[in-house]
Amino acid sequence: MVKQVRAARTRQTLIVAAAEMFADVGYASATLPAISKRAGVSSGALHFHFASKDSLAAEVEAEAAESVRELADNCRFEAATFLQALVDTTCRLLLVLAADPVVRAGFRLSGDPSRKGGAEMLHWWRALVYDLITQAERAGELAHDVSSEAAMVAIVAATLGFQAAGAADRAWLAAERVAQFWTFILPRLAASPDHGVVPTLHVRDLGGWSE
Repeated sequence: MVKQVRAARTRQTLIVAAAEMFADVGYASATLPAISKRAGVSSGALHFHFASKDSLAAEVEAEAAESVRELADNCRFEAATFLQALVDTTCRLLLVLAADPVVRAGFRLSGDPSRKGGAEMLHWWRALVYDLITQAERAGELAHDVSSEAAMVAIVAATLGFQAAGAADRAWLAAERVAQFWTFILPRLAASPDHGVVPTLHVRDLGGWSE
């Protein structure tokens, strides 16, 4: 049992160290010796848990995807409307990107051209945003002249832009920046009193609610 606990801790330490490297320098520049050094783990121990850099990157991306899926599910459960769920999910995602190197690395790995077979998280994020937008449209939460496809493109492009800018300057991932984005775009998205339901929308950060 003690060995199993120790092995699990070592594996998680390697995942976090690899995520930090992938997030900082990208997949191509990250090396297994550098990752094992950052983790404080021998090269032999690293190879015991992961056969290659690609398998380690795949595990980082899988863990990042699971974290974001859980985040999105919680937002859907708590929100009163689909638009509110979308606002909450993007706000929480960007705040998590600032704090969690695994999620940050997951998105960077997904869009890294030096890695084969990536982009799973980017495809998943696009599908999630589109699903929430189309459900909001069916529920009458969107303005009558808003295209769900165009809304999805704008939101995905903006959130990925925040992620890319935040890699260089973490201030881009601050709650205030995200609030500015939604304050700008929500009046265009949300239905008017003459065209369906007007959701009561707030921008949530991890510390509570802000109007």
